[in-house]
Amino acid sequence: MSFRFTITKRLKNMPARLGRITTPHGSFPTPAFVPVATAASVRSLDTDDLRELGSGVILANTYHLHLRPGEKLVKRLGGIHGFMHWDGPVFTDSGGFQAFSLGYGMEHNINKLGTIFPTREDATPHKKWATIDDSGATFKSHIDGSVITLTPKKSMQIQSDLGADIILAFDECTSPLSDYGYTKKALLRTHRWAEECIAAKGNPKQAMYGIVQGGAYHDLREASASFISSLPFEGIAIGGSLGRSKKDMHDILSWVIPLLPEQKPRHLLGIGGIDDLFECVERGIDTFDCVTPTRWARRGVVFISPKEGGTPQNKFRINIARVRYRTEKKPIDRYYTHPRLLQYSLAYLSHLFIARELSFFRLASLHNLAFILRLMEDIRISIEKGEFKRLKRQWLG
Repeated sequence: MSFRFTITKRLKNMPARLGRITTPHGSFPTPAFVPVATAASVRSLDTDDLRELGSGVILANTYHLHLRPGEKLVKRLGGIHGFMHWDGPVFTDSGGFQAFSLGYGMEHNINKLGTIFPTREDATPHKKWATIDDSGATFKSHIDGSVITLTPKKSMQIQSDLGADIILAFDECTSPLSDYGYTKKALLRTHRWAEECIAAKGNPKQAMYGIVQGGAYHDLREASASFISSLPFEGIAIGGSLGRSKKDMHDILSWVIPLLPEQKPRHLLGIGGIDDLFECVERGIDTFDCVTPTRWARRGVVFISPKEGGTPQNKFRINIARVRYRTEKKPIDRYYTHPRLLQYSLAYLSHLFIARELSFFRLASLHNLAFILRLMEDIRISIEKGEFKRLKRQWLG
């Protein structure tokens, strides 16, 4: 079965749409949230959990699996599907984001938990562990300090060995603090690498997405959207710096999406906040990936819905270690959670977190991921019924 994207419904007066992506390992409906299994595992959960939660697809990472255990071993053990006992579709990131996160991301203090929309005042003088030139990226391994390189050709070879259904072209992700000159230089490099990835792609069963870059610069984003759309990619991802605010991100999507092929799926890299899901689906995004559901869970942060008091101002989340939750009898959320979590009080979960019991990390991860996947299901239902705007108002006001 080859890759296919089918649009099943479009909304009037907005780009939001329903669809289905079909791959050699099955299909899944869109819009969809893609849980991140960086090292072939969604932290603290197993593949049976993912199936039970209704996750139709996951994303693993080229850089991390190349370092450990190595793509050749994964290939010998049945590719990523056989290796992690997952029979559904899999994305792999190219390693381009790690070139950023270990490079300018470290230098500019930009990360997935803290400042993703930074100012110059946020920058700290952390030494970079990755450098980029026209040939590719050179990394200092975070595991043992050894030096490794990734090039477009190398990224394609690793992703071929891993055997993912959907792979990403190798790109340079720029910082929100990069100036116009550097962002343009990185953009041209990304475009050359996109062509090199197409030439180097060796597995015809894999679909490949090109990545639109260009930072928060209008002309660069439009140029990139047009160029990447002209290449024979099966889908388009939007990556890199999305500006210094939510408004910047929305502006970037408004520049880029009208220039993308209507018949190809659109993926937004590394974004997955509750408000982002609504705003970006409305603008025509089909899939998202983000580590925050499980990463926040490991830090005692759990999602809550509007019916439980969640608001856009508190980003629909609570810190379970706060004193007010240590005697609370009710569950985290009675409407958006995994059924197993309904039997546990906030007081009990708060106790587990404060005591650093391992069971907390699993339960909180189950809750957060169930929450996001249930919300995405409701978003799809609302599009099908023509009630997306009403659902958005219920959540965002």
